[in-house]
Amino acid sequence: MTPLLRRPDRDRGEGGRRTGRARAAAGERPPSERLVTLIGKPGCHLCDDARRVVAAVCDEVGAAWEERDITRDAELHRLYQEQIPVVLIDGAQHDFWRVDAGRLKRALGA
Repeated sequence: MTPLLRRPDRDRGEGGRRTGRARAAAGERPPSERLVTLIGKPGCHLCDDARRVVAAVCDEVGAAWEERDITRDAELHRLYQEQIPVVLIDGAQHDFWRVDAGRLKRALGA
């Protein structure tokens, strides 16, 4: 079996992360231009845990975040009542029930 050889990736910076130039070329936006939405409800302990993770990650990478309450929005309740907490990135579902900080950082391009 022939070993897989890889050329050095000039678009990756220290630690193998994509450089800003590489992200821009791929059409990816930096974390500061992303919006994370946490969907939950009052009295939900998993939502409390998710809020701490989302707040910490977004503060660290410079992403904006908001929180939406399914008890105040019938459409969100219909869509997500069985999955809360739910995390969206720019309107697309990223995670539900448990939020992993490392996975969220990677999804934000940090």
